[in-house]
Amino acid sequence: MSFNYGEQTVWLDDLTGRTAPGAEYPLCETHAERLTPPVGWTLVDRRRPVRPLFVSLEVA
Repeated sequence: MSFNYGEQTVWLDDLTGRTAPGAEYPLCETHAERLTPPVGWTLVDRRRPVRPLFVSLEVA
């Protein structure tokens, strides 16, 4: 998950590598599905429709 205060937008992306501390936040599938943005914000889900079962050890 990442977000932009100015644009009032939250993005969900696939975990593909290390996240940037303070700029991106890794979420498990369950929490990503439950995420609701603040009132007035837009949630953009950019994850692939079919996600891999396993990710590299760098992500974990």
